[in-house]
Amino acid sequence: MSAVVAVERDLRAAVSADIVSPSAAYLTDQTEARGLSGRADAVALPRSSEEAAEVVAWCYAHGVAVVPRGGGTGYAGGAVPLEGGVVLSLERLARVRSFDPTLWRMEVEAGVTTANVRRIARESGLLFAPDPGASEQSQIGGNVATNAGGPHAYKYGVTGAWVTGVEAVVAPGELVRVGGPLRKDVASYDLTSLFVASEGTLGVITSVWLQLTPAPEAAWPVVGFFDGVRAGCAAIERLIGSGLPVAAIEYLDGETMRYAAAGFPTEIPDGAFCVITEADGSRDEAAQVRADAVELLGEDATSLFTPERPEEIAALWRWRDGVALRVDAQQGGKASEDIAVPLDRIAEGIEESLAIGERLGLDACSWGHAGDGNLHSTYLFSRDDPEAVARATQVSEELFALALRLGGTISGEHGVGAVKTRWLAQQLGPKASELHAAIKQAFDPKDLLNPGKKVPVSS
Repeated sequence: MSAVVAVERDLRAAVSADIVSPSAAYLTDQTEARGLSGRADAVALPRSSEEAAEVVAWCYAHGVAVVPRGGGTGYAGGAVPLEGGVVLSLERLARVRSFDPTLWRMEVEAGVTTANVRRIARESGLLFAPDPGASEQSQIGGNVATNAGGPHAYKYGVTGAWVTGVEAVVAPGELVRVGGPLRKDVASYDLTSLFVASEGTLGVITSVWLQLTPAPEAAWPVVGFFDGVRAGCAAIERLIGSGLPVAAIEYLDGETMRYAAAGFPTEIPDGAFCVITEADGSRDEAAQVRADAVELLGEDATSLFTPERPEEIAALWRWRDGVALRVDAQQGGKASEDIAVPLDRIAEGIEESLAIGERLGLDACSWGHAGDGNLHSTYLFSRDDPEAVARATQVSEELFALALRLGGTISGEHGVGAVKTRWLAQQLGPKASELHAAIKQAFDPKDLLNPGKKVPVSS
């Protein structure tokens, strides 16, 4: 009997969670387009935190790796089982455990989707501000594990800013709760924040406490079109430098606009660099911020678009949410990274990332969260062309090197996963890498929780 069959059989006999044979759906994430796929011995589908703890306890006792999985929307291979083990899928942990609208808080299990959390909050006049892409598929546990961002992180912060507590399974299979329904807690080391962005390497997040805020009365976008990267980035610098409290500052370069033009709610000037910002707050506050944004962007914009009708505004943000899918459809393969650079080097970062693609013979485009310096530089290729796939891997490596050379980071929101571990040591340096590894050792002495991810590896 093979080891794979034995793990599946023995685990099924030992735990309450459903155990199934691995299928392709559980062996990949969005890095599949660049050829990254894994293998697993079994897939566990717990219905409760206690069942998840049983799975981790069995795996830890038998020396079997555990790879936590949310919605599989990641771009860094964080949920891909690299060398076998058990995929612990949290999709069935989908209960809202509590919702207290008068106290602006909720506790949700890891498998609740981002869209569902936002909908529940919105129906009570509240806002869960983080808005990463693929909101109908991405799950809160995964968003916390990667500290996902989104367009409105400029004003409201990334996912971790809204997490006040975490329930997680830690080695050797114990359920712990840190933080909770608290606005303030400084009694211990900030263990809650350690789980945020830990990518399943310190424990398996099963539930989170989320903070909410009253929804703004009004939210009005302002879109500016500019003649090239430099003009667009100059407008971004004016927005940021003014201190204007806009909710988002997004950019999309001319190639992105060409690929994704379908569905944009107004005419797009040929080759234009696009900047999207949004004014929100009370109606009076939003109106004043919008007027100031129009003035700032209008200094050298070739044209402006200022939608006011709710259906126009909804169409604009639906279009923005779908940009990645439209770009994906161009050639079938895509390498997309999420570096972040200092705000004064955004233009340089965009231009040099596009030049990397040109040098390696790959069509390139770039869009992202300009207010955070977060560039989603993207390279297109045919998945049927092995040479192009190889060049896509090289292009990502050059992009990480560019980020570090500009004083930035290899990941703004997608995480490190399996794709970037070698680069993390270069970003941190020797001592910080040592401290980082020591935290992993303290939580996971057998290195069985999502092994091969997040931990710095020297070249």
